[in-house]
Amino acid sequence: MENLWKKNFIDIEPYVAGEQPKSDDIIKLNANENPYPPSPAVMKAIEQFGAEGLRMYPSMDAAPLRQAVAERCGALNGVSLSRENVFIGNGSDDVLATAFRAFFNSDKPILFPDVTYSFYPVWCELLKIPYRTKPVDERFEINASDYAEPNGGVVIPNPNAPTSIGRGLDFVREILELNRDCIVIIDEAYVDFGGESAIPLLSEYGNLLVTQTFSKSRSMAGMRIGMAFGSPELITMLDAVKDSYNSYPMDKLAIVTGIASVNDEEYFRETLAKVISTRDRTAAAMRGMGFNVAESSTNFLFAQHEKLGAKEIFGFLRERGIYVRFWNKPRINNRLRITVGTDEQMDKMLAALKELTAEP
Repeated sequence: MENLWKKNFIDIEPYVAGEQPKSDDIIKLNANENPYPPSPAVMKAIEQFGAEGLRMYPSMDAAPLRQAVAERCGALNGVSLSRENVFIGNGSDDVLATAFRAFFNSDKPILFPDVTYSFYPVWCELLKIPYRTKPVDERFEINASDYAEPNGGVVIPNPNAPTSIGRGLDFVREILELNRDCIVIIDEAYVDFGGESAIPLLSEYGNLLVTQTFSKSRSMAGMRIGMAFGSPELITMLDAVKDSYNSYPMDKLAIVTGIASVNDEEYFRETLAKVISTRDRTAAAMRGMGFNVAESSTNFLFAQHEKLGAKEIFGFLRERGIYVRFWNKPRINNRLRITVGTDEQMDKMLAALKELTAEP
């Protein structure tokens, strides 16, 4: 019998990211990337980064970046944070995967929404973590009361993706009060675009872990920087798991550019304001064409047309070089996720939609 070794392959359905087109001659609104460049301070840090920076190992725990993030996020949220409250990894995907390894080791299932970031079930399958999904309601909102049952952990994206809906701290506090005996992860990948961070709750709940990323609001998806905030006990456990498989996850260039980005608050606020303004203007225009568009706290829109199917709209836009995200999945197979681009990009998309939705 041949190729018996193939029987040892893992049986898993991988996460599928947004399509990465081969051509540059398209409008790419399918991966929630920021349309604006990183801070000029980031580009200056790259220009000044010399060969010596590549010769030696980086900081094992990314301590300089941890300190910068702790100071900035502590001041922003009116709390005292030290670098012992911060974990840094290769994008929030790496941070979340490390957290799943570290904290979800019960025989009870972890809980997360049925319409959410589709990497969660992939990690569960990979790491043999039992899980159960809780349905969002007809408005695509997460109900805190659904998470009151015994479990091995809870993951709540806030704002949620792909729904774009954000909830306030009262909602997060209710989740935490219902789950004092397990780790609660609040995934805040999009929080800077209008959400409310749970970081101020860290001092009250030792079982809370908050994750964020540089990929969206800081225009650094290509650099892969993610972070988690929690008690020193939780951060120490994340470090222990990280050191068990990769002692040096962050390279020196990522550390220095991350610090440069964190220290340029003015540019950060300027680009956020641009994205938010364009998002709200685009949503209003789409509603005028017959789209139902959720109130977004993110850098994307979650939309459904009253007459036209999402697959039809997706194909129409794609033929015109405009890429948006479509899923052929239950509950969301008639909705599109549309990343907010520049004003020029969104105007071209709106013109195409106006052509498609125009009455004959």
